[in-house]
Amino acid sequence: MNKIRLQKIIADSGYCSRRKAEAYIEKGEVRVNGRTAKIGDQATLDDTITVSGIKIASKSTLRYIKMYKPRGVLCSMSDPHAGNRPLICEVLAQNSPAGAPCERVYPIGRLDANSEGLILLTNDGDFANKIAHPSNNIKKTYRVTLPQKVTDDEVAKLSTGMGIGSPCTVEVITEEKSRTVLLITISEGKNRQIRKMCEAAGLGVSRLKRISIGKIKLGMLKSGEFVDLTEQELKSLNVRDKK
Repeated sequence: MNKIRLQKIIADSGYCSRRKAEAYIEKGEVRVNGRTAKIGDQATLDDTITVSGIKIASKSTLRYIKMYKPRGVLCSMSDPHAGNRPLICEVLAQNSPAGAPCERVYPIGRLDANSEGLILLTNDGDFANKIAHPSNNIKKTYRVTLPQKVTDDEVAKLSTGMGIGSPCTVEVITEEKSRTVLLITISEGKNRQIRKMCEAAGLGVSRLKRISIGKIKLGMLKSGEFVDLTEQELKSLNVRDKK
């Protein structure tokens, strides 16, 4: 098996960036098959690699997960404001089968705390980077509930991206006197993009739920539940073999 730069293996596992991996190596915190590594070392995907005593994901332990992120949960591994808000890693642990080990996985992209729905998680850093990269044009669809009636002009304005994102697809699903439900499909993932678009159009958002990423659907998952992606779902993203 071909040998690969150690910092690349660590970064591709999703543990940290290459630069951070090099820092761990310089500090003597990386071991390969029990031996302390040094800068310039290489390894294979079958070697046992640990960083600060934690075994990183090998090719055989890569995970690709889809989850229904509950509303109010942060898509991060810690609360940046040192609060006690629930984290996505805690939801994952709580909903794992009792006694079943779960590899350390990280969310691909984000849903803001007040939004809910489909989120992908993995410990395959290379895969995560490809999914997130705008050149792959992976579309994301959201079910957006507005506490008001929306005019045709407002729908047309939203479809332009409001100068916040690229033009997008907006479809009216339900229209009532004091409530409208839209399906909005975007090909970008800018921070709070849909909320900012609605705000720019003078519209409020009472609920925002992501229901698909590419051809991967939220399906029948309930809030907090997760499953591993099927091989068919992984293939539908068409990114694993791209360089």
